[in-house]
Amino acid sequence: MVCQSYGVSLRATLFDMDGLLIDSEILWHRAEVEIFGSLGVPIARSGDRSTKGMYVNQVVTYWFERYPWAGPSRDDVVELLLSRVGELVETNGRLLPGALRAIDLTSERGPVALASSTPLNLIKRCLRAFDLESRFTSVHSAEFEPYGKPHPGVFLSAAASLGIEPDRCLVFEDSAAGVLAGKAASMTVVAVPTPEDRTQAAMALADLLLASLEDLTPDWLDSRFA
Repeated sequence: MVCQSYGVSLRATLFDMDGLLIDSEILWHRAEVEIFGSLGVPIARSGDRSTKGMYVNQVVTYWFERYPWAGPSRDDVVELLLSRVGELVETNGRLLPGALRAIDLTSERGPVALASSTPLNLIKRCLRAFDLESRFTSVHSAEFEPYGKPHPGVFLSAAASLGIEPDRCLVFEDSAAGVLAGKAASMTVVAVPTPEDRTQAAMALADLLLASLEDLTPDWLDSRFA
């Protein structure tokens, strides 16, 4: 089958991690409910999803500005969260459906990098837990960027590490912040949101919207990597 080509041919793929490859968003939320709840932040009943996809320091600042607490510093709370999420991933985490297949399909078409808002030490801890370290040419954290997603910095750094122009990169994301970051970087974006996030305005900016990574097809990739 000959697939139609769309604009500039893609040459590399960048993956987010939490909520896209690993079912860790629910574990992040569990850790946040435990730790912020102990500090008097009513996160469990707020229904506020504004921090999804943000870098952890931004999340802590977001809640501190709304419900300032006495006691541990914001840096201490960041470390508590990272430690707890790592424990939960190792004991309760699982790969999301289609994750390994998506990495394999894109790896057949060019280099693959990871670009996440998660701090690098926790990224590596998560990748080791699922034996994923060797599957990525490079791994990048927004920890080393001036700004986290929705700023495009981490995606631009990942593209540069591969020696690929940003507009020739494909991004896989599950969060609105990640979709915005990918589009701000002039990249092609595949969004794989949860059902409750699917109606967020940012998702309409994605070049392809999937219910699951299992729905990714080789033909679609061939049409973009032609």
